[in-house]
Amino acid sequence: MSPFPVRSIAPGIALGLVLAALGRPAAAQSAAGAAVPAVPPTPPACQTPEHRQFDFWLGHWTVRAPNGRVAGTNHIESSLDGCALVEHWASSGRNRGMSLNYYDAATRQWHQTWTDNEGQPLLLQGALRDGRMVLEGTAPGADGKPARQRVTWTPLPGGDVRQLWEASSDGGATWSTVFDGRYSRRAP
Repeated sequence: MSPFPVRSIAPGIALGLVLAALGRPAAAQSAAGAAVPAVPPTPPACQTPEHRQFDFWLGHWTVRAPNGRVAGTNHIESSLDGCALVEHWASSGRNRGMSLNYYDAATRQWHQTWTDNEGQPLLLQGALRDGRMVLEGTAPGADGKPARQRVTWTPLPGGDVRQLWEASSDGGATWSTVFDGRYSRRAP
């Protein structure tokens, strides 16, 4: 037995309630039988063009150093309904790391939070500049003193991506290369 007196609900409204419970939009009917337009679904929160700016980095990758040696593999996946990119790095040695990347519409900035199995965090922020994603932050340099960090991802012809990580201990006057890798797509 139904807890609701279903017979007392107008047939169009009852159908609308059933379809709504099943997650299907339907035009409801008023008690008088007139059609009431369905409420349009709310668009996904992270589907703006800005949220798609870093999608060129999505995929399964083999990463090589400038000399052609395999530096490691990386898998970057979309997460949280397109609101974030999650990175899974595995070097050809023992280093493993992950990052969470997301676009903050309020600040119009991209953010990356990185950590690895050596406990080395890196917090970066920035934006797409001339087709390249450029994120910057501060972290301890080789001497332990704070150093500026800049990581640039550049889409290359043929679908590859270059990731260039640079550091500066003189406030950005000069930069030295920390990592230079070429990403080539591989099968998952």
